[in-house]
This record gives sequence, C-alpha cells and structure tokens, in this order.
Amino acid sequence: MDKNSALDAFAALSQPTRLDVFRLLVKAGGEGMVAGEIGEALGVLQNTMSANLAILVRSGLIRNEREGRSIRYFADMDGMRGLLAFLMEDCCGGRPDLCQPLINKIAC
Repeated sequence: MDKNSALDAFAALSQPTRLDVFRLLVKAGGEGMVAGEIGEALGVLQNTMSANLAILVRSGLIRNEREGRSIRYFADMDGMRGLLAFLMEDCCGGRPDLCQPLINKIAC
C-alpha cells in the first residue's frame, strides 16, 4: 500500500458510522452482511448507509458482491493487511521482537 492509499483508508475510517461499519463487517467474517442488515444493526438510514458503504469500497477496506437484488458487503482483509503493513513497515528500528506483542494481539 502506498501513502495515498493509506490516507484514503484513514479518511474513510475517520467518520464514526464508517468505522462502525468496518468493525461490524470484520466481526461478521466471511459471511459478510447485506446493506439492509448493516443499516439495521447500526440504526442508519438506507441512503446514508449507501453513501458510507461506497466510500469504504473506494478506500479498499471493504468489498461487495451482488446477490440478486441485494448487495453483500465484506471486510476486505487484503486491504486491512495492506494498511497494517504500511503502518508497521519500518517497525521497531530493525528489532522485530519489539513488534511481536502487537502482532500477537492483532492476529486472528
């Protein structure tokens, strides 16, 4: 991930509803959630949710798949890994042992 992509991801996550959506989709795992379920879970109106989902998709943090008339959303784990790798690229000044506790905490 490059600096501009990281900035796009951080901008997407800097809004409370979008951060909540991303965390909800991470929790949902491989099953993801349809847009209506996400809106209902977070108490967000459809048009507002649609705009927020579009921003998250463009940021590379979530992805979607059409299911008939619905769209299912998933956390994009490659996008999340890219962002985390960007943040930790030069971690700990060449002492990876210092980063291990953090890596253990974020590992599934």
